[in-house]
Amino acid sequence: MTAITARTASGPSAGTPNRRWAALVVIAVAQLMIALDATIVNIALPTAQHALGFGDADRQWVITAYTLSFAGLLLLGGRIADLVGRRRSFLAGLAGFAIASMIAGAAPGFGVLVAGRALQGAFAALLAPTALSLLAVTFTEPKERAKAFGVYGAVASSGAAVGLLLGGALTQYADWRWCLYVNVAIAAAASVAGRIVLPAPPGFPGSRLDWISAVLVTGGLAAVVYGAGQAAPHGWDAWRTTAPLAAGVLALALFVVRQARHGAPLLPLRILADRNRAGAYLAVATAVVGAFGVFLTLTYYLQVVAHFSPMRTGLAFLPMAVANSASGYLVGALLIRRVPARLLIAGGLLTAAAGLAVLTRLGAGSGYATAVVPVEVLLGLGMGAAFPPAFSLATAGVSPREAGVAAAVVNAASQMGGSIGTAVVNTVAIGATAGYLREHGPGAPRVSALVHGYTAGATVSALALTTVAVVVMLLIRTPPPSDAPTERASR
Repeated sequence: MTAITARTASGPSAGTPNRRWAALVVIAVAQLMIALDATIVNIALPTAQHALGFGDADRQWVITAYTLSFAGLLLLGGRIADLVGRRRSFLAGLAGFAIASMIAGAAPGFGVLVAGRALQGAFAALLAPTALSLLAVTFTEPKERAKAFGVYGAVASSGAAVGLLLGGALTQYADWRWCLYVNVAIAAAASVAGRIVLPAPPGFPGSRLDWISAVLVTGGLAAVVYGAGQAAPHGWDAWRTTAPLAAGVLALALFVVRQARHGAPLLPLRILADRNRAGAYLAVATAVVGAFGVFLTLTYYLQVVAHFSPMRTGLAFLPMAVANSASGYLVGALLIRRVPARLLIAGGLLTAAAGLAVLTRLGAGSGYATAVVPVEVLLGLGMGAAFPPAFSLATAGVSPREAGVAAAVVNAASQMGGSIGTAVVNTVAIGATAGYLREHGPGAPRVSALVHGYTAGATVSALALTTVAVVVMLLIRTPPPSDAPTERASR
């Protein structure tokens, strides 16, 4: 989900109305493909794990490989779009995403599957900022622009639910590999239509591309997530855990130093210096930690413990999707201009944390209606309340030429929250499961041990959301009015 509040400083909307709305359909389809791929594999993961024979400690990488490369390369993707042109970058992103999906879908083993997913994320990082900028230059008339971004936001926010439903249907009635192959058809249709209806604004060949910064930030984030993932099999104090964590922190520190000194940084640090934006980025990242933790936990609980079919598992996530949409509409339409943003964000995070607290009471014999639905409803209501004001704050007061960068950071925060959240929750769950089996002996029920691990992961997520809710209340101040002047680019 992404929001841009800054207006485009260009002329009238490009093309005829019919052509513009056709372009919106193409852009929305591409965004839907990106969003659903963050969750479509969740439902197929148990089946893929059985088919390819990889272990519990490795399963997180099927999800993390996509979100990590997506997050790490987003800023670079935006710069490439500026350099070579938006439509060309958009079409290249679609083609690359389709090829990566074919590679992952045809994977004979775990390594190729993860490599294909990482490649998907890399091309999604080119596609996402390009789609946003195309939308901005296509719709410049205020009323049309509001409608277009409303449609785009609705598609982006529903992508996770669509991914779960589609993943369940394809896994049960076709094959888990079709959760990846389906992207080929979507990308092909969007590419053909895009060549006809998308505008082709020129690029800026004179722009500088900072490859060193891209390597530092991508490598740093990858090392941190890899280190977190190694804690499950080796422990937090093992060198296989501490070495990549230390290397990742060092690379990210060097990235920050380079951004401060570089003439054309991937990420102008003044964007992060604003306390309201910093609080918004932190809130988005943490909310996604909770969401991805629940997706992973409930997917395995419903299929492995409750013995739901893949299709039934996908349908089981509908309460969360409905609650998310209803809450987001209520906040966006009625509350965001009347209630201080920090109250909405903190309240949303605490509501989601309450849902995770309910999840900690999950047992091997718990029923779906009494134990799972309340978790989904509370989490959906909380995220729906927190995201709209967080996105608004994240892009408020930014100069038009930097609005895309600010929006890219929102995407990056969301993706990194998903990556690190999945790694940490999976690590905690596996460790707690192993500890339960050691404590209760070899005769302990496997199902009880698994559920104990799931609830341990939920506890960590709930504590994280609660802590950040307090930080948000302290960090975020009253935001500037919507008509406040933007920051000058020269600052």
